[in-house]
Amino acid sequence: MAETMKGLKRTCRCGELSVANVGQTVTVMGWVAKQRNKGGIIFVDLRDRAGLLQIIFEEADCGSENFAKAERLRSEFVIAVTGRVERRSGAVNENLATGQIEVRAQQLRVLSEALTPPFPIEANSKTKEEIRLKYRYLDLRRPDLQEKIILRSKICAAVRRFLTEEGFLEIETPILCKSTPEGARDYLVPSRVHPGSFYALPQSPQLFKQLLMCSGYDRYFQIARCFRDEDLRANRQPEFTQIDMELSFVDVDDVIDVNERLIQYLCREAIGLEVTAPFPRMKWIDAMNRYGSDKPDTRFGMELVDVSDVVKDCGFSVFTGALANGGSVRGINARGQAGMPRKKIDALVDFAKGYGARGLAYLAVQEDGSYKSSFAKFLTEEQLIALTQAMDAKPGDLLLFAADKTDIVWSVLGALRLELGEQMGLIDHSQFHFLWVVEFPQFEYSEEEGRYVAMHHPFTMPMEEDLERLESDPGSVRAKAYDIVLNGVEIGGGSVRIFQDDVQERMFEALGFTKEKAHEQFGFLLDAFKYGVPPHAGLAYGLDRLCMELTGAESIRDVIAFPKVKDASCLMTECPNTVDEKQLAELGIGLVEAKEEQSI
Repeated sequence: MAETMKGLKRTCRCGELSVANVGQTVTVMGWVAKQRNKGGIIFVDLRDRAGLLQIIFEEADCGSENFAKAERLRSEFVIAVTGRVERRSGAVNENLATGQIEVRAQQLRVLSEALTPPFPIEANSKTKEEIRLKYRYLDLRRPDLQEKIILRSKICAAVRRFLTEEGFLEIETPILCKSTPEGARDYLVPSRVHPGSFYALPQSPQLFKQLLMCSGYDRYFQIARCFRDEDLRANRQPEFTQIDMELSFVDVDDVIDVNERLIQYLCREAIGLEVTAPFPRMKWIDAMNRYGSDKPDTRFGMELVDVSDVVKDCGFSVFTGALANGGSVRGINARGQAGMPRKKIDALVDFAKGYGARGLAYLAVQEDGSYKSSFAKFLTEEQLIALTQAMDAKPGDLLLFAADKTDIVWSVLGALRLELGEQMGLIDHSQFHFLWVVEFPQFEYSEEEGRYVAMHHPFTMPMEEDLERLESDPGSVRAKAYDIVLNGVEIGGGSVRIFQDDVQERMFEALGFTKEKAHEQFGFLLDAFKYGVPPHAGLAYGLDRLCMELTGAESIRDVIAFPKVKDASCLMTECPNTVDEKQLAELGIGLVEAKEEQSI
């Protein structure tokens, strides 16, 4: 039967004790990780968020009543133990922070009994994730998961300390906002007081933080909850957290400077890592040409090589056809992989097709200098020599080529490079490579909408020297935008904002907005800009991604206490779920049963 605290006070956490505490009487509380009854002596591993501690029960020390209670202990019982800290009488456990000591129990209280959990509460659990997420409150007891969640808290605390010292003000912005459809899909919230009207949950605090700059607050930050109703991928969540900031009277270098110092502080405080600044900067076009990605992993080489000029006159129609259609031919060199079996090469071809490739051409340079290839017969000896020279190929190397529209080639080879980097063991996962990617395109063309859309958002300032081409050649305009990348993951991004009325109007026109439409969606911001707006810029980090990278987690779900799964549902609370008719009636909402499409 469970007991109460009865005025008992915890003196310390389990993992906080060491040989320095030998001889002290302490009271610890936590969960039973394991109980081992050796006859006249019972060992209990007691666990709390600080770690494990061995408790030893002997009837002569704790009395028959406490010893009897210790005999009944099972995994996950919650107990309180008062006892004396001693050096271990048995073998020292070098793998445990408290491995040199144990607590000899004098008193035991069973505060809560527990059912047998559906899976072992242990580090590096092999239990299926679906089961662990259904019982997330148990999963969160795992020591390795607790370490990540605790580190997330440390990162948030460090962010607040650093930015406060830098003169930033922490200001909250609304959760119930106006829907602005230019971007990802909003989560909508119906209003009971205003029938037929809806709030939107914020995709970011973007407009409000710009208004704060108009209001004279100079430097703002917020650890902000954000929401996007979009198709999910492995490391995305429908609700996520941003470290959000905005600064007045600054340009690109000012934002980069304060954020490099923030990253240095975070890494030092959270994981004891010293990071060297300034970080390298790479133009967007160079990142795409060299790595096929705007978030390149620079921990290894295997860069893309453009061989379009080398093969433009060859007899291989796949290459020449792509070039005739305005595309390009590019390749990567998988060094030492010429002996890769055909079955494995075919698997790489299938992998490439998953990223839009029609196929993948390969050329293996054999140790004797001969070629094994899917296309070598279409090239002359001179063309083959020129191609291998362009790829810096040596005997034993495997060359892989993609030919298509350049954006598809980038996507295919960028993904293939990462896949081969893992397969070949080229990536040193102990390294932390930070990188700024700058000068993004201002626009990208949407085939679906038949118009240019903003690559970041409509308030991003174009590069001043490109403003003259805003109407005549929008595809060539670069943005004063910047992303911060860590080990091939974009952990944050931002831009200098437009603050001149005339430039903002031209930007809206380039995006196909009429003045009426622009004012309908963003009128409150545009009106505010008429009353004096400072030059301003900002940046937002994905806190979940940043924590994932700094902790070495394999999934973003490992650094979120209660995450959703790929279909945006919570397996533990079983949401989203139905609501009762009365709630819907109050909101004036009726449900219409979706009709299945009938095939003809």
